[in-house]
Amino acid sequence: MAVLYSEPEKKVMSRSGDECVVALTDQWYITYGEAEWKEKAMECLEKMNTFSTETRNGFEHTLSWLNQWACSRSFGLGTRIPWDEQFLVESLSDSTLYMAYYTIAHVLQNGDMYGSNASSVRPEQMTDEVWDYIFCDGPVPKSEISPALLSKMKKEFEYCASPEALMARGFRCNGHLMLNSEKMSKSTGNFRTLRQAIEEFSSDATRFSLADAGDGMDDANFVFETANAAILRLTKEIAWMEEVLSVESALRAGSPLTYADRVFANEMNFAVVETEKSYNNFMFREALKTGFYDLQAARDEYRFSCGAGGMNKELLFRFMDVQTRLITPICPHYAEHVWKNILKNDGFIVRAGWPFAEPRIKRYESPTKQTDRRAYFRERAIRWLERRCLRILRSKFDDTTGSFAPDKEILEALKSSSIGNDANFKQIQKLCMPFIKFKKDETKEVGGRALDLKLPFGEIEVLKENIDVIKRQLGLEHVEVLCATDDSDRSKSGPHISLLTQNPPSPGNPVAIFLSKAEFSATGY
Repeated sequence: MAVLYSEPEKKVMSRSGDECVVALTDQWYITYGEAEWKEKAMECLEKMNTFSTETRNGFEHTLSWLNQWACSRSFGLGTRIPWDEQFLVESLSDSTLYMAYYTIAHVLQNGDMYGSNASSVRPEQMTDEVWDYIFCDGPVPKSEISPALLSKMKKEFEYCASPEALMARGFRCNGHLMLNSEKMSKSTGNFRTLRQAIEEFSSDATRFSLADAGDGMDDANFVFETANAAILRLTKEIAWMEEVLSVESALRAGSPLTYADRVFANEMNFAVVETEKSYNNFMFREALKTGFYDLQAARDEYRFSCGAGGMNKELLFRFMDVQTRLITPICPHYAEHVWKNILKNDGFIVRAGWPFAEPRIKRYESPTKQTDRRAYFRERAIRWLERRCLRILRSKFDDTTGSFAPDKEILEALKSSSIGNDANFKQIQKLCMPFIKFKKDETKEVGGRALDLKLPFGEIEVLKENIDVIKRQLGLEHVEVLCATDDSDRSKSGPHISLLTQNPPSPGNPVAIFLSKAEFSATGY
């Protein structure tokens, strides 16, 4: 594992930026480039979840060049090299090796990690045979240490059943931490210790801002404004929950029945599922978005949509329960306070488990945001060109794998269809390809139903059910939802009827026509 001496391969620079003069003294190296070790390391990496391609590429690159690692030095603090005690194990190697020691340190120190209590084991009793037994699955050593204590240390280290199981199953890397969009530096004063941040913002607000700082390999950015805003947000949320509970009797009772109820319930189900995915992938910023920001936006939208009918009691209580559970990994103290003191639950929320998510309805672009005075729909009819493109895409889509056939195959199918027989095929193709690309991208988001010729819900019924909401949101006096294939309805478009022919509506894409009061009166309806 070690060789006696090796020349430095390149110029060495100190952290202060000064060029170092390397003394020609004896040095020990760990040969990480040894073929058998490297093969095992690559095997471990192949099975490991690195959470990003960038991280995996970084590991592969390092393993490709890592050969010899200087592991000794001649002065300072540290552990003596067993076979050559004039040298010490250098700091980085020492800290790496100590990870194994820390698994049994508490046993050697009678449960005290700081070692202030007298140990029942003397240093000289920890012989090579004892270490081999604990760390390398060696034979039971002849030792003055009791068999029970030896067995306990071995079990503490071997927390899994086999050496292969001891290999890392995942490794989540991240970038550096910035402070208010600038590099942290003691010399410039742009610096905070963890204790200082907790004293200034509280532990939960600090955790909130750290979670919001960023995911992935990019440098995370801890922002004071985010931490301060978190204090206000969480305090405001507590006040809102207390207000809701104080007027509990005034809330709408019974099962959720309205369209707004169904949408809100569905948004909570989405939050539960998507937030769990983010936590499992250590994407804390995304978890904060789906489990807190988006959920609060859904609550605010629900409150507005309910209007005079009021909010449903059952849904609001579920919202408070779900939101509190989802924020627990990031703001545990806030969550425990809400769980016990506001929602009056027994026990601790950390033991309450993850909330249950009912089967979800796929999200579609909200039609209520695309309509105004008069909106025209064609639920069954769709432009013939798009209809043919959708049929071709459907035939080239595999529901099992969720993937399409190669673009070349799709293009050939387009050419061999009735579209390909048109004399202006090249011009038609220019219209088809953007639509095909759009539908392929949409299919990645919502699945195969994006290729259906009809939406999975009745647009006209949904809009009519929400006319009052549309009026409030857009500040309108009158809203009508009409059918573009009905001659009587088409006549209501007045002088704007050309809009229905120039850009006819299709499922999910209604045509909104705005009429002034004078134009509306002139239609005679």
